Amino acid sequence: MTGIALIGYGAMGRAHAMAYRDIGFHYGLPADAIRIVGVATTREETARAAAAEIGCDLGVTDYRRLLDRDDVHVVDVCTPHDSHAEIVIAAAQAGKHVYCEKPLARTLDEAECIAAAVRAAGVQLGLTFNFRFFPCVLHAKRLMDEGFAGRVFSFHGRYFRASYVDPQRPMAWRLRKAQAGGGIVIDSGAHLVDLTHFLIGEIAELRAVTGTPHKQRPKVKGSSEMEEVDVEDMAFVQLRAAGDALGTWEMSRVATGATNDIWFEVRGDQGALRFTLEEPNWLYAYDMRSAYKGFVRIETVGRYAGQLAPDWTAPVGVPRTHAECQYQFLKAIWERRKPSPGLDDGLRAQRTIEAVYRSAASSEWVKVV
Repeated sequence: MTGIALIGYGAMGRAHAMAYRDIGFHYGLPADAIRIVGVATTREETARAAAAEIGCDLGVTDYRRLLDRDDVHVVDVCTPHDSHAEIVIAAAQAGKHVYCEKPLARTLDEAECIAAAVRAAGVQLGLTFNFRFFPCVLHAKRLMDEGFAGRVFSFHGRYFRASYVDPQRPMAWRLRKAQAGGGIVIDSGAHLVDLTHFLIGEIAELRAVTGTPHKQRPKVKGSSEMEEVDVEDMAFVQLRAAGDALGTWEMSRVATGATNDIWFEVRGDQGALRFTLEEPNWLYAYDMRSAYKGFVRIETVGRYAGQLAPDWTAPVGVPRTHAECQYQFLKAIWERRKPSPGLDDGLRAQRTIEAVYRSAASSEWVKVV
């Protein structure tokens, strides 16, 4: 049995808890193979409610009580960004493996402190870069590794949400730099950064501009008292990959009309690939070597190696990608190998995100170091 301590039980904590429960059904594991032993939240009443909802033994307000338990093997961190470093370092020093919501930390300095602690403890760390685990994206990765696109000329990506279009939406931790470390770039945009690394490789340099349409928001819902927003809601980034391919990112959480759409396109001298979360079960591919020109829609649907249920014809969605990301992390632990996405992926994303912020502050091209 692998025991999980779940730290934080907001929207993402619930998503992780659901995924742990589903993994056994997807892959035919015994009912006790994965078990959430305890959950920690900031208030006693929410801790009790979370424990009752999950069906675990313990709901606490001090997460350190869970680190002391011998039946906890993995600590799952689903808290705001400003607490990641403290919790991950404490968990590593307690000898626990860690599964952490993206981003790894608020800053590169914090991320490097995490990395030092994890390496010194000899434990493993996995990241919630779950968008890697759409079958479309996994198939695109295989095609890229096989050289389908040939020499890559360009790549483009966007992540659009409309969650902060309404100027009356009140302040929250994601809108405060002290807690979040930044805005759309470090939050949802981290997924786009990781997908680019996953498919294309290293980013050598970039230039960025950011914007915040609503610079003040109500302190609480319905209040006339306003608070300054000190993070970005939009980012536009020009990119140069290590192999000299050029690209762009557009990230926005004020994208009117969007729901939750991540999109990428890769173009090379032999082919092109395109994906959008609005059509999560299909990958579009263009093969220059084919006699029949035009983008072809490739069915990927729910194709996961070894999956028992649901069968491959079932449409896939975001909850399934969380289960797969968590399963692949646990499988790496069971097989005593490094997880992917792991610590190095988290550090690479953090370095790139910091470069975006440095460029936005200077309006210059900056190298990703």
